[in-house]
Amino acid sequence: MSETVDDEALAEAMRLMGATTKKETVNAALRDYVARIKRLEAAEKLAARGSRGEFEKAAAARDAEKRARREAFE
Repeated sequence: MSETVDDEALAEAMRLMGATTKKETVNAALRDYVARIKRLEAAEKLAARGSRGEFEKAAAARDAEKRARREAFE
């Protein structure tokens, strides 16, 4: 596969990454992009769970469990 790329952007990316080849630079950039998108998707899912109150429910359940364990030993 041969494509035309922005030579200045490629050179800057190679410098910033410390990459020695164009292939290494492009592959690293692709992996970085995929990882960034996955992190954004995970953050969006966490935010949605938070807005639904799922974390408060889990914390309340955990607190209730801790209280029950303490009371069992009193």
